[in-house]
Amino acid sequence: MSVSARKTIHVDGEWRSALSGATREILDPADAKPFAVVAEGGAEDADAAIAAARAAFDQGPWPGTPVAERAALLRRVADLLRRDREELGLLESRDAGKTVEEGRVDIDCVADAFVYFADLVAAEGAGRVVDAGTDTVHSVVVHEPVGVCALITPWNYPLLQASWKIAPALAAGNTFVIKPSEITPMTTVALIDLLVEAGLPAGVANIVTGPGHSVGARLAEHPDVDLVSFTGGLVSGTKVAQAAAVGVKKVALELGGKNPNVVFADACATDEGFDTAVDQALNAAFIHSGQVCSAGSRLIIEESVRERFVAELARRAAKIRLGRGTEDGVECGPLVSEQQRAKTEGYVASALAEGAVLRTGGQRPEPSDIRPATGYFYEPTVLDHCHREMRVVREEVFGPVLTVETFRTEDEAVALANDTEYGLAGAVWTADAGRARRVAGRLRHGTVWINDFHPYLPQAEWGGFGKSGVGRELGPAGLAEYRESKHVYQNLDPRPVRWFAG
Repeated sequence: MSVSARKTIHVDGEWRSALSGATREILDPADAKPFAVVAEGGAEDADAAIAAARAAFDQGPWPGTPVAERAALLRRVADLLRRDREELGLLESRDAGKTVEEGRVDIDCVADAFVYFADLVAAEGAGRVVDAGTDTVHSVVVHEPVGVCALITPWNYPLLQASWKIAPALAAGNTFVIKPSEITPMTTVALIDLLVEAGLPAGVANIVTGPGHSVGARLAEHPDVDLVSFTGGLVSGTKVAQAAAVGVKKVALELGGKNPNVVFADACATDEGFDTAVDQALNAAFIHSGQVCSAGSRLIIEESVRERFVAELARRAAKIRLGRGTEDGVECGPLVSEQQRAKTEGYVASALAEGAVLRTGGQRPEPSDIRPATGYFYEPTVLDHCHREMRVVREEVFGPVLTVETFRTEDEAVALANDTEYGLAGAVWTADAGRARRVAGRLRHGTVWINDFHPYLPQAEWGGFGKSGVGRELGPAGLAEYRESKHVYQNLDPRPVRWFAG
C-alpha cells in the first residue's frame, strides 16, 4: 500500500488518521504478533465519510457518468488486481490466516466480480419498455442508483466480500462508505488505493477502519445513508437491520449458515465415488479452517456407510498440515483470533458434554508439531454421533469442526438438512439423478450443490433462506440491490381529461 500505515481512513479523496488519533495493531494470526497499524476510526469519522459520499452523489459526476465509462473503470480495477495479485494474496494470507494460495484465488475471484458487473451493466439497454396498450403513450422502466451505500464486511473473506458489494454499487452509479472488519482491514484499504488509481472521482469511495459498535452502528443509523449492506453474524446483523429500519433504508443482509452436506450410500458404491465424497467432505468443512459462511459443517450420512466413511474422514482430517499460510506444504492456517479459537473450544466442549464422540482433533496442536507455535491454531475436529439438540449442530461455529448425523431414508435426510434456522447452502451426494433433483428441490437453502461443494459463479445469485439473511449478492439480483426502479410514463398526445365539470 502506498498510504501511511496509520492513515487508513479515506474520505473525499484523501487518506487520513482517525480524528481521535486512535490506532489499532493488526495481528498476524499465525504468530499472534502485530504486522501493521491502522487508524481506529469512530462515529465522527463515519460522519465525515458519509458527508463526502453524500456530496459526491448529489453534486458529483459519478451517478451521471455514462454506463460504458463506469464499466471501463471497473475493468481497469480488475486489471490492477491482477497486476498486484501476489502482493494482495500475501497480504490476505497474513491478515486472515489463510494459505497464500487461498489468498491468490480470492484475488482472482475479486477481479472476476469487477469484470462481471462491468459486463452486466454494459450490456443493458435504455430501460424496459412497458406496453401501455396505446400508441399515444411511451412507458419505460429505468434503473437509477440508490444513493449513498454503507457497506459492512466480515473478517473471513475481507477483499472478496468487499468486491461483492463495491463492484455492483459502483456499476449502478452509487457512492459508498465501507467498513471492513477491524481485525482484517488491510486488503480493503489496498483496494481503495486501486480504485483511486483507476480514476474514480473523489468522494465516491470512502473507507473508515474501526469497530462495529461505533463505526458500523453509525453507518446503519445515519439519515444520509440510503442503503446498508452487511455480511457477518446473526446478532450483529439483527442490530444493523433494527437501526436501518428507523430510517426505512434498503437493507441487504448475509448472516451465515449451518450448512448440511448430505451423502447417500450410493455415492460411495465405488472406490472412486467413496474417495471423492470423503475428499469433498474435508474441503467442505475445513477450507480456511472452517471459517466460511457456507462451510459444510454438518455431515449427514446414510447409516449403512457411516462407520466406514467417518473412519476414513477422521483419518484424513488428522493428517491435514497446519501452519503459517505462506509456508510450503501448509494446507490449513490458524483461526483468525484467540477469541475465535476460544469460541471453537467452547463448542467442542459442549458437544462432548452432550454425548458427541470425538473421532479426531478437539484440541490445540502440540507446540512441537506446529510452526509458529504461538499462533491461533486448532486441530481439524470430527464429532460423531451428533444430534439436533446439540449447540454445535444448531449454531454456527466458524471453526474447523465437523459434526456427523445419520439417516436411513430420503425423507429423513431432507428433514435433517432443513432442520435449521439458517438456509444459506447445502449439498447432496448421490449416483441417482432422480434423487439428486428431488432432494435439491426440497432443500430450503439459497445454493444447493449436487455432487460438489463450495463453487460459486459471479453470474449466479448468492444468499440464503431464513436467518441466513435478506436479499442477494452477485448475479442480476446482486446489481438490483443497488438500484431503484423508476417508471417513466409519457403521454404523446395530451388532452383535457374533463373529469371535473369546471
